[in-house]
Amino acid sequence: MTRTVFVNGSFVPEDQATVSIFDRGFLMGDAIYEVTTVIDGKLIEFPAHMARLARSLAEIEMPFEVDEDALLAMHHELIARNDLDQGMIYMQVSRGPADRDFVYPADPKPTLIAFTQSIPWLSMPFIETGFKVVSCPDKRWGRRDIKTVQILWTCMSKVDAQRKGADDVWFVEDGLVTEGSSCNAFIIKNNRIITRALSNDILHGVTRAVILKFAKEQGLEVEERGFSVEEAQQADEAFVTASPLFATGVVELDGVTIGSGKPGPMTMQLREAHIRESLKDGL
Repeated sequence: MTRTVFVNGSFVPEDQATVSIFDRGFLMGDAIYEVTTVIDGKLIEFPAHMARLARSLAEIEMPFEVDEDALLAMHHELIARNDLDQGMIYMQVSRGPADRDFVYPADPKPTLIAFTQSIPWLSMPFIETGFKVVSCPDKRWGRRDIKTVQILWTCMSKVDAQRKGADDVWFVEDGLVTEGSSCNAFIIKNNRIITRALSNDILHGVTRAVILKFAKEQGLEVEERGFSVEEAQQADEAFVTASPLFATGVVELDGVTIGSGKPGPMTMQLREAHIRESLKDGL
């Protein structure tokens, strides 16, 4: 099936979609993106994604108006045209085409594209088995709170992790875990949830915020601080959060089994609560 995608105001077949070779997203990595999960044809946490989109745009000084109603309508049209039940919508905004120059144009014409991917998030094997992860030096740029397309080190690290028989990577900086390749990292010890505090060092995860809210509502203690690989290996449970993953258990780190070796009960409790509430509030 040929997908319908969105390019600069038009819905077109994917094999007819084009962007200028002078687009700064292509030449300079001068672009930001958001990925919104779709479950049962509903968009999950859409307003939070649009809020983060606006923040990222402001941080890189890109003049693009986030018209949430118009973007919501575009997302719904993509869902309808592609008959999407479970999956995701990837949306990217670049600074647009301009002759190659390190100094970006004063009056850019941003490029907006979006497309769907069909993925059965609620029946993936990792839900029951959990992730095996390996640690890796965090060599990314210092503004990881901005969701840019500059993710080459992330890609290289994830490929290396898979070559080592793992599912993902946890980045480490100054002896402490920052986050995963495309997810926030958590451990649980003595019923206390521990995760790195928000800063420029990590992405301000949409799912991270929701999971911490649920945890506090359920009376669980939350401690926002860094933790080491060794502390994580001795945890009762570990998990990651991301928009398509919800809360997903981490069962092994650098070859050391965490907890029982299966996604833990608190992780699964948080996951189920998130999915239940997200579907109720989905758009």
